[in-house]
Amino acid sequence: MPPTSRPLRKLGFLTIGLFDEADPRRGHESTLEIIELGERLGFDSAWVRHRHLQYGISSPVAVLAAASQRTSRIELGTAVIPLGWENPLRLAEDLATVDLLSGGRLNPGVSVGPPMHFDRIKEALYPDTADGEDFGYERVRRLLDFVRGKPATDFSGTEGFEVFADRVQPQAPGLGSRMWYGGGSLSSAQWAGEQGMNFLTSSVVKAPGPEDAAGAPDFAQIQLSHIRAFRAHHPDGEQARVSQGLVVIPTDSATPEQGAKYEEYVAKRTPRTTSPQGPARLLFAPDLVGTSAEIAERLHAHAAFREVDEVAFALPFAFEHEDYVQILTDVATRLGPALGWRPGA
Repeated sequence: MPPTSRPLRKLGFLTIGLFDEADPRRGHESTLEIIELGERLGFDSAWVRHRHLQYGISSPVAVLAAASQRTSRIELGTAVIPLGWENPLRLAEDLATVDLLSGGRLNPGVSVGPPMHFDRIKEALYPDTADGEDFGYERVRRLLDFVRGKPATDFSGTEGFEVFADRVQPQAPGLGSRMWYGGGSLSSAQWAGEQGMNFLTSSVVKAPGPEDAAGAPDFAQIQLSHIRAFRAHHPDGEQARVSQGLVVIPTDSATPEQGAKYEEYVAKRTPRTTSPQGPARLLFAPDLVGTSAEIAERLHAHAAFREVDEVAFALPFAFEHEDYVQILTDVATRLGPALGWRPGA
């Protein structure tokens, strides 16, 4: 078994927080209970996905504000907030507020690009400015500037009985160093490194174009190239933080019914991993299902995994609360230790 080049230092998990339209509170409560469970199990971080006009978490910052009051140690992250939906100035205020409420545990992850189905929602989202909105990296730069304390206006001082600041308030010490960029391309990895951000990798990458590819694309090698490019362009070099987010489903304590459901879920998703998908040439990593020992062996052989010391394993979509309890428990008590992780290490 190839050794890991970096001992696994931080163990996290990622959830989408699905809910039933008829009972949305129950789904949100389930997400909060899962985060509380993660803290009890010793996880270092819990991350929530972001979904708009779907039946998943549409306001992760609000959910994490609630989670911050029900936990005391676990780090809380977003993976990721699509900035095309956000005003960077307002988002900076929300992030700083929740970070202070959490005691400095917030890890905001963001991404760029136009909102999904933009042509269908632009009149609702940007009725007057849709054609002039910038959905590129400049939107992230603005957010970083505001979070890191650069002036948002040239006015400060007292006006009547009110006092005004020229920077976003509140200011959250250290939050600027805990900003993450979620990227799946070589160019985004390089850009995130140049901005001094942290880098979130997931189970999706952009494969090189046919003209640049030599043979069948290899997910692990592509992701490895992104990680190395990120660190090569980051001021901290090899110490720059990278978190990997593959889908893992340990079955050690699963019931036979759960095991069968997990295998069926993975089988349905496996065909998309065999070749790049769509015009963007998105390449998906295979989901990892099996005993913790089997998953650990596959991870130890994964070129990109060997390059990181942080993970945020993604929970599968559309499972039941009890399934997530079983999966997280196995990850914390069996898979994590098999990868060299120890709570509080």
